[in-house]
Amino acid sequence: MKILCLDDEPLALQMLERCVRKVKPDAEVFAFDNQDDLLEEAGKNGCDVAFLDILMRGMTGVEVAKRLKGINPKMNIVFVTGLSEYKADAMDLRASGYIMKPVTKEEVERELSDLRFPIQPKVNALLKVQCFGNFDVFTLSGEHVRFERSKSKEVFAYLVHRQGSSCTFREIFAAVFEDEPYDKKLQNLLQTYIYAMIKSLKAVGAEEAVIRSYNALAVNPAVLDCDYYRFKEMDAGAVNSYQNEYMSQYYWADFMFEA
Repeated sequence: MKILCLDDEPLALQMLERCVRKVKPDAEVFAFDNQDDLLEEAGKNGCDVAFLDILMRGMTGVEVAKRLKGINPKMNIVFVTGLSEYKADAMDLRASGYIMKPVTKEEVERELSDLRFPIQPKVNALLKVQCFGNFDVFTLSGEHVRFERSKSKEVFAYLVHRQGSSCTFREIFAAVFEDEPYDKKLQNLLQTYIYAMIKSLKAVGAEEAVIRSYNALAVNPAVLDCDYYRFKEMDAGAVNSYQNEYMSQYYWADFMFEA
């Protein structure tokens, strides 16, 4: 979970940051006393929750929240203020919560346990998958997953693209072999590619990433930390990392991705 804190009063910011860190010791927590700095960080690298002071010099917390919602409509906004008069504005923005100063650990804990858009961490992820730019697959430690055959990697890419939908061997064949006839020789070759793909995944302890059934395959999205999936969930970091290139090395991806 990534949490941003904003307040232009140093002591209030320290208190807010301290409470957040106590409640979520494993979270990434960043504190800002400048609105533009926080907006830049959220725009570049995303954010799950933003705690915003409302009354600040320059841009108000409500204005910052509007900008953040433009980056990611599903960003959780928690307003922190010493005034109650802005509560209507907060609710109009579909804010996740509203805390009155002085901030306490108990109030922060209450808001983080009842977010408007709950955070679903990839606690069971086995692989990191990159779809934007060239397709690539990594272990959680950042090492490349080595596919002995390039077509085996392409089969996995196609399954990732289908995001858990069951894909028949004939569908996979059409993507991998383009306009080639669906004959016995190439069907057997596809089986070789599939076997090699499973072998490569098994070598890094990620065999569960592919679900096999009769004449069909699918990925298990629950074990993949994938930029494409995060993009579809409106994760700000993923949205901003997309530069109009999706699985660039595969011809079929050109017309299958809808931004």
